[in-house]
Amino acid sequence: MQNLKTPILILGLAAGALMAADPAPTQVGFVYVSPVGDAGWTYQHDLGRREMEKNLAGKVTTKFVENVPEGADAERVIRQMITGGAKVVFTTSFGYMNATEKVALAFPDKIFFHATGYKTGKNMGIYNARFYEGRYLCGVIAGRMTKSHVAGYVAAFPIPEVLQGINAFTQGMRSVDPKAEVRVIWVNSWFDPGKEREAALTLISQGADMITHHTDSTAAVQAVEEKHKENPNLYSFSYHSDMAKYGPTSQLTGTTHHWGDFYTRTMKEVLAGTWKSTNVWGGIKDGMIKLAPLNAAIPPAVRKQVAGLEKDIAAGKLHPFAGPVLGQDGKEIVPKGRNMTDAELGAMNYYVQGVASTLPKK
Repeated sequence: MQNLKTPILILGLAAGALMAADPAPTQVGFVYVSPVGDAGWTYQHDLGRREMEKNLAGKVTTKFVENVPEGADAERVIRQMITGGAKVVFTTSFGYMNATEKVALAFPDKIFFHATGYKTGKNMGIYNARFYEGRYLCGVIAGRMTKSHVAGYVAAFPIPEVLQGINAFTQGMRSVDPKAEVRVIWVNSWFDPGKEREAALTLISQGADMITHHTDSTAAVQAVEEKHKENPNLYSFSYHSDMAKYGPTSQLTGTTHHWGDFYTRTMKEVLAGTWKSTNVWGGIKDGMIKLAPLNAAIPPAVRKQVAGLEKDIAAGKLHPFAGPVLGQDGKEIVPKGRNMTDAELGAMNYYVQGVASTLPKK
């Protein structure tokens, strides 16, 4: 009789163990527009992915596909992630918006998040950072440090997100140097080191001694570092991440993005079953935007000024687009006494006064 009971007992214990076991980790996918590398837009998102995976160890697993072109390839990759087991997918470039929406409609039981776009759905949220807040502070530093009163800006595509950065940098620069002007070269790519380098060198040849970029590689910072020996007054501002190792002498600071807390918080909500379609837009106050360490070349008075402005932005006392805001043609866009609204920021399709270049026509 004892021999007959033993297997039953073992089976009972095994079943209990299975019932008590933790559920399988939720698979989360990330789609990247450029190589991960060791700096830039995609690198910062990947740092956030890794931070989230560490914070939620045992509860989530992640996978990513890098260097995915915007368009049909993006849709294919997103679908493959879902059919491969992903329950949640983050798509991290503006040009992925329509593809993300299309796949989200096809898989209503899965959850999707799109970075920097504007389309949402029941199972599709959007998230962004107030990059323009860091841009404004960098502009203030540029205005205090420039000798030529000219800054150069290497830009990717003329969409609101990029125009916000150009205009905020200009607003900050002209707040301390009314004679300052910003010149822009569009490279029509998020990641093309050759074009980015060529654009930076062209801007330097045009007299710009402050160079920044809204592209993914370190090429602009590296170009400035190479030319800094010839012109010690030539400096750069990195974007997305701290690129000081590529510009140890010439990078003054940079606008850096931090996604780890957002990814962790969002996945906690998904796992708890409390997530609802969201539109997240965080800035300095939320820890999503920070300045890279300041170069020793920045004088103490400038450091103090920028630290005060940073606190004011975080506290809501200062808005980079506080009126009066004038367009490139001198016409008033935002009157004195009013801040530009989020809706107005999201629809930005113009240059402010102080930008010396011509905006490309669509």
